[in-house]
Amino acid sequence: MPFRFLPKQKLALATILYWVLLLYIIAALLFWYIRLQEQSNQMANYRLMELVADDPQYLKKVEQINEESIRKTHQYRGEGATFLFIILVGAVFVFRAVRRQFKVAQQQQNFMMAITHELKTPIAVAKLNLETLQKHKLDEAKKEKLLRMTLQETNRLNTLTNNILISSQLEGGGYKLVKEDLDLSALISRLVMDFKQRFPDRNWILEIPDSIYLKADPLLIQILINNLLDNAVKYSPRSAAVQVKLALGTTNIEMSIADQGPGIPDEEKGKIFKRFYRIGNESVRTTQGTGLGLYLCKKITTDHRGSIRVSDNHPVGANFIVQLPNN
Repeated sequence: MPFRFLPKQKLALATILYWVLLLYIIAALLFWYIRLQEQSNQMANYRLMELVADDPQYLKKVEQINEESIRKTHQYRGEGATFLFIILVGAVFVFRAVRRQFKVAQQQQNFMMAITHELKTPIAVAKLNLETLQKHKLDEAKKEKLLRMTLQETNRLNTLTNNILISSQLEGGGYKLVKEDLDLSALISRLVMDFKQRFPDRNWILEIPDSIYLKADPLLIQILINNLLDNAVKYSPRSAAVQVKLALGTTNIEMSIADQGPGIPDEEKGKIFKRFYRIGNESVRTTQGTGLGLYLCKKITTDHRGSIRVSDNHPVGANFIVQLPNN
């Protein structure tokens, strides 16, 4: 079986080769500068040796040769410094571009691993549940449970495909926002009710005043709220409560969704909204997800001239706060 480099090994190997090549180029530039300087000095000495000592113009010619030699030295130094500067600037850009490409490739590989699992799992569960209903005569309670589980998995599959499609359209500029007067209070209440039906054992703490309206794209705002609710449910223990708040300010509408999960480290708070980014190692991850949900939340809030941030929920967990203009 042929040996295959892991992504980190490829990056380390590329970095080593890059620095070896860069040092070689700098060494070659220095070598040619020294050679040209030696050649210039030899030519100046040769011309000085050809001068006749009793020539009335002897001192003037010596001065001219020395001045020309000094000019050559300054010329070589200037050209060398210019080439070195161009090489170093180009090297920095190339190094950053190569590292970025390796990171993007790793993120895409992680995304493919995650999306494969995310697609197969709900399909397999739904298929198994339907086959069980088809082959066995079950009482109403068990039928209801299997149907509810199947609906949960199809909703999860629907959310996943929506995230992928909308992410692609937003990234490529193919999606045009259609802003309408939206009853945000009613929308959040309805989506939370859907989650209550899907996860009846969950505890919810709601602070949602009536009749808070927002001018926004209904589909995108629904995806935003769904992703944040799904995130809170996904990372919270089953016995822990998910808190949803909505408040109307002077210029902004603020929505916060807090969980009581493990929380997000401070060094990761600025990275989680990047596309495909997920905390931890994809090959040993147990939590579901593709790395698109929070990216979409950031993109949607930005496109609506709003903002999203994450803070610590006390005593444990994470609190996602969305602010959207109310005009």
